Amino acid sequence: MRQQRVVVLTGAGISAESGLATFRDAGGLWEGHDPMVVATPEAFADDPDLVQRFYDERRAALGQVQPNAAHRALARLEDELGTNLYLVTQNIDDLHERAGSSRVHHMHGRLRAAWCTSCGERHEWTSPLIGEPPCPSCTSATLRPDVVWFGEVPYDMHAIHEALWACDLFVSIGTSGLVYPAAAFVHYAIGNGTRTLELNLDASDGSSDFHESRRGRATELVPAWVDELLDR
Repeated sequence: MRQQRVVVLTGAGISAESGLATFRDAGGLWEGHDPMVVATPEAFADDPDLVQRFYDERRAALGQVQPNAAHRALARLEDELGTNLYLVTQNIDDLHERAGSSRVHHMHGRLRAAWCTSCGERHEWTSPLIGEPPCPSCTSATLRPDVVWFGEVPYDMHAIHEALWACDLFVSIGTSGLVYPAAAFVHYAIGNGTRTLELNLDASDGSSDFHESRRGRATELVPAWVDELLDR
């Protein structure tokens, strides 16, 4: 009997328990900033120093947090399922990788990467981008955070859609159900007859769309679900 093919989507809720504040607060602000001021190409063109400083601070904060039990459980699931697990995250942190996951699809990019808008190359990056450091490939001072801003197309969308159409189970962990196109993944899965499960601290905007929705902390729900899946 073939192994079950599973697509897992993770959002800010899985990293919040590691101490990473979610960008969006109850008032819709990102760390006190209007997202239109720090997360659009137009904002970057208008005030690049403000945008670079915002992401430099977020990048530096990564060094102060560690993966939690939910990240580790998903790494354990990858060890067991191999390529039958497709892990896609809306998060731009690297906690999945540091927990041991080796095939993580960052649909919104990564904080610890920089993109040169002159030559198109992407580089691993851990230091500040403010001050216009040169691109390691072409030396142009045109590096920006390798993150997907509002108005830009998320990464790997074709591959994500293919995985959703081919999977047997879709699981959403710690997402708000507000940000598209990720909020529509449950509909792609259901349209293909796939079983869907949500693991969230609170009800999301899309909770009613799932076949099953469980409430609780990611550090408790995710390890328990992984154990349950692997025991079948």
